Amino acid sequence: MKKLITLVFVSVLGGAITLGTYKTFLEKEKSQIAQQTTIEQPSFLPTNLNTTKTALAAAENIDFTTAADKTVHAVVHVKNVAITTAQPTLQDLFYGRVPQRRQLGTGSGVIISPDGYIITNNHVIEDSEQLSVTLNDNQTLEATIVGTDPNTDIALLKVETEEDLPYVTFGDSDTAKIGEWVLAIGNPFNLTSTVTAGIISAKSRDLSGKNIQSFIQTDAAVNPGNSGGALVNTKGDLIGINTAISSQTGSYIGYSFAVPSNIAKKVVQDIMEFGNVQRGLIGIVPRNLGTFTSEKLGINETEGVYIEEVEEDSGAENAGLKVGDIIKEIDGLKISKESDLRGYLNSKRPNDIIHVKALRGNNLIEKKVKLLKNNRYILPFIGEIKDAKPNDLKKFKVENGVKITKVNGTYKDYLRSEGIKEGNIITAINNRNVNSVDDVKSVIENRDPYKPLSIEIINSKGEKTRYGLR
Repeated sequence: MKKLITLVFVSVLGGAITLGTYKTFLEKEKSQIAQQTTIEQPSFLPTNLNTTKTALAAAENIDFTTAADKTVHAVVHVKNVAITTAQPTLQDLFYGRVPQRRQLGTGSGVIISPDGYIITNNHVIEDSEQLSVTLNDNQTLEATIVGTDPNTDIALLKVETEEDLPYVTFGDSDTAKIGEWVLAIGNPFNLTSTVTAGIISAKSRDLSGKNIQSFIQTDAAVNPGNSGGALVNTKGDLIGINTAISSQTGSYIGYSFAVPSNIAKKVVQDIMEFGNVQRGLIGIVPRNLGTFTSEKLGINETEGVYIEEVEEDSGAENAGLKVGDIIKEIDGLKISKESDLRGYLNSKRPNDIIHVKALRGNNLIEKKVKLLKNNRYILPFIGEIKDAKPNDLKKFKVENGVKITKVNGTYKDYLRSEGIKEGNIITAINNRNVNSVDDVKSVIENRDPYKPLSIEIINSKGEKTRYGLR
């Protein structure tokens, strides 16, 4: 019994000592830590509160709803029924038949006028047999093709309606800035009236590798079906027509590309006014610069467009631009590479005047260049031709013809061996006298492709020779 009482006493005593130690030392230390934390905490508050100038807060303060509401009703769903060639069966091959089938394609379009003009991509409506558009209110209308431009992948449609339609106004794509917020509106995967947001990632982007394109690059999500849809700024102004994505899967993985609105606007205006696209040429052979190219050319500049060749009788030659000049600016727009130059010129017409700043040696020169109409044409089998001047014709004692500017076609080696070279005159094609490049185009477009092309050429000796080329 005594042992039990002793054991209980010792246990109680030990617990009392433990509790006393905790109260005296440990709890005091914990209180100090909590107090210390409380004192330090306010020092973090100013940093947390001053976030209005951060990128995140900038995005949160932008109102996308106004732009979306202004544009979503003006973007339509385009449906294209096209006739395509199907895989032939053994029976088709036996009877020599070419099987065809109907294929439905879909995309987007943007209403640009209240009377029903709609802009879209050429590849959306290509080979169409039946074309319709569905408005945001689910109304479906038949559409007709007004005109197309495969070079820029732009097409213009028209629908007939008794009511004015909601439409989007064109913005100035040249003033759009990298980092600016944009919205992409379209119908991806047949999901109508879809709006996504992103920023402009780059401008004057060329996907071909040939410096013939000048896209606006964004990180707004664009997928199949978005083609032909609107890219708008936060004001709701149209700054681009969504056209392509860069993807290994065919779906969005990070970047999309749009035709700048200044180019698209010019294309549709030309189609409406002239029936085709009018392109003003500056008349140079441009070359991009970079460390390797600049070292090879013996120059210090790595930005700008180097003039490698000035074409005869061109706006550039008439203005006094020379080989070796480096174009740095046009109409106040910085020119860093050839796609900058191409993109800007694609928004211009023949007879437009542009102000060019170029570096000649160590001096910055300024020239006014009048853009001229493209009077050059690639003639199959021969090469490049252009309209002939009276002096060109007088030299060979002929009254009509077009001038060969480059012998680089399929039969270039054979023709050169025959004495045909640059400067010679083509007087007739398929027994029809030609006086201009337009005449040549007309003959080529209406020829029977299964028959040889008969071309009459005056060579350097003034001899008239006729060639049958197939």
